Amino acid sequence: MTFLRCLCLLFILCCCNSPKKEAEAIRVSVLRGPSAIAFAEWMGNAPEIDGKPVLVRLVDSPDLMQAEMIKGEADIAVLPMISAANLYNKGVQYHLAGCPIWGTLYLVGKPTKETSEGGKPVLHIFGAGTTPDILTRYYLDRHKLDYSRNYTFTTAREVMQGLLAGKVDNAVLGEPFLSMALRKDSTLQILADLNRPDSAFSGFAQTAVLYAPALKEKQAEMDSLLRSSCRFATGHPEQAICILETEGVFAPGMLTPESVERCKIDYKPASEAKENIVRFLQLIEEYEPKALGGKLPDEGFYK
Repeated sequence: MTFLRCLCLLFILCCCNSPKKEAEAIRVSVLRGPSAIAFAEWMGNAPEIDGKPVLVRLVDSPDLMQAEMIKGEADIAVLPMISAANLYNKGVQYHLAGCPIWGTLYLVGKPTKETSEGGKPVLHIFGAGTTPDILTRYYLDRHKLDYSRNYTFTTAREVMQGLLAGKVDNAVLGEPFLSMALRKDSTLQILADLNRPDSAFSGFAQTAVLYAPALKEKQAEMDSLLRSSCRFATGHPEQAICILETEGVFAPGMLTPESVERCKIDYKPASEAKENIVRFLQLIEEYEPKALGGKLPDEGFYK
């Protein structure tokens, strides 16, 4: 009986301690996908900010991320830059820390067979009205490429499956689906880097790191940790991939060092990246103003 009482006491203490630890932690919400690669170091060895552990959790969609932020359930949030600007325009009170990802989108294809009724080659795009669609349209316009755009597939996984099934000849893909497709079909080629429409571009500020007002005084500390995590991913891609697979972020074999390289991971704080962010958001406004909530964010977005 004494042994059973001890077991019960230990169980109660563990149950009480777990929520306490969670409550004292800094909660980082990251969208499931390439953004998570930049946070592999944090997942493998949680850093601390102001003596509190930084715990990363994955969120499956921008809508769920928005709900978490509105309810104040995320201290740090990593999401598309256009979503960050949209939330700011809606009055959601988070500050912009910076940008860790500068492009994951590529045009991939094989010898063109599929054509539309007008004889143009067909390009399959996912995410109508979002970053993949907008950057594709911008690239095609800039290079005067005449494709018939097809939005039949709504996700990158569906596009990849269409390519591998021979139903699609040209498509827009991001990592890790691009690497998976190239590995499974040697006839596929990367036709264009949509993140660099010309040599003057180093990439688009596609991803944002936001933080709650309570962390305002800790931004320098956050910047240092974010820069370290991004450098870990690019400098030690095999280790980063191992952590991500162990944590169940990606299935074994989905990522390669080339996948990590093609994500253009390089953390820059908002003070350094402002010009690039403004240029990117101006491009979004030109093609799809409603994606930003109808207007560009004001100067408060960058402070």
